Amino acid sequence: MMKRVKAACIIQTLHFLLKEEVGHDYAVQLISEEVKKYKEQLNKNKVQYKILSEETQADGSVIIEIKKQYNSSPTGKYMD
Repeated sequence: MMKRVKAACIIQTLHFLLKEEVGHDYAVQLISEEVKKYKEQLNKNKVQYKILSEETQADGSVIIEIKKQYNSSPTGKYMD
């Protein structure tokens, strides 16, 4: 018997947290840079993804809900 992954995606909720050892304004700036780098890395690695939501919290942290390609599996209709 043989099986193949025909299509696969993963949905994640990521919370980019503030660093506590630095000042608040700088920590918020670092979060913004970290989110940007995360998205750039997805693009660089040619990962198919869709941001379902991106919300900045009251403390300046960011929560992203993302649907993305699982490993290098085809995404099928998951990205429609």
